[in-house]
Amino acid sequence: MKPTDRPDAPPAAHPGGEGRRTSNLRIRSLEPLVPPARLMALLPLDDAATDTIVAGRGAVERILSGEDRRLLAVVGPCSIHDVEAAREYARRLVALAARVEDRLLVVMRVYFEKPRTTVGWKGLINDPHLDDSFDVATGLRIARALLIEIAGLGMATATEFLEPITPQYIADTIVLGAIGARTTESPTHRQMASGLSMPVGFKNATDGSLQVAVDAMQSARTPHSFLGIDNNGGTCVVSTSGNPWGVLMLRGGRGGSNYAPEVLVEARTRLEAAGLPPRVIVDCSHANSGKDPARQSIVWRDVLAQRVAGDHSIMGMMLESNIHAGSQPATSDRSRLAYGVSITDGCIGWEETEQLMLEAHAELG
Repeated sequence: MKPTDRPDAPPAAHPGGEGRRTSNLRIRSLEPLVPPARLMALLPLDDAATDTIVAGRGAVERILSGEDRRLLAVVGPCSIHDVEAAREYARRLVALAARVEDRLLVVMRVYFEKPRTTVGWKGLINDPHLDDSFDVATGLRIARALLIEIAGLGMATATEFLEPITPQYIADTIVLGAIGARTTESPTHRQMASGLSMPVGFKNATDGSLQVAVDAMQSARTPHSFLGIDNNGGTCVVSTSGNPWGVLMLRGGRGGSNYAPEVLVEARTRLEAAGLPPRVIVDCSHANSGKDPARQSIVWRDVLAQRVAGDHSIMGMMLESNIHAGSQPATSDRSRLAYGVSITDGCIGWEETEQLMLEAHAELG
């Protein structure tokens, strides 16, 4: 056997030298990650967290089916960058959720992956140190540990799945998944959603198109087979049974908001025409508020009034909320970051969050 016949031998040089290479020309490095099974063994779900997740998923499904008449309220920071602030927010939200639980099911936004229109900080999993070091291994560990801790408090969590490999590391901790406006049209994300173990919301496209999300819901309900990784980190063919618990999330678009009654009528019509349950969650931020956090309350009260008036296709609403209102630029110098303030989209503060939730509780009564 010649040396170059060995399976582990380096590739033979091509005549002509470096200019003959055709592979990985723009790849700076390839860094192995711990397999999902290893991280799950290091950070396992305990009984308290498991009880929260199982009960939370069941409650969301009953709301989406109409069996549970409560309003689903998905509330929390635009993104998580400070674990201690997230813990404090979760503790506050647990107490508030207990005050309104007879009329609202509260789920905390715990978003770790941020799709960008061009460039920017991609979230805690991708860049936990805020310094472009892209220590994904640490990001995954921090994210999983925080999700388990929050579930242990009794608070269900929601997150957006952006990277198709991420769910293998954290999906067992999530009660409500989301596919974002930039990825709802992606076949990869529709296939991924078809295998997720929790209900999944599909946001309308950034241009405001509802049909893209309706198509995504149809696709995710059906079985798929696609390339992915298994719990040991090996490449495999993933075959799914389809996810029946899809829900349309309205977040507005480039043309403006899409929470007015006539849009909700259109949404119901499109869903029913596609053979889908007419169920909708309205995101009070993003284009629905014109990216102005101070306008989230306007959207919240308007949609709440529609629900109280009898539109039970409105299954839930979403708020981007933090301990303190507003936003600030991201920086790796954490001493310069104000505590409890978003480094992505601007949020409303805790006092306003509490006020809106208590208002909703009173109105729904």
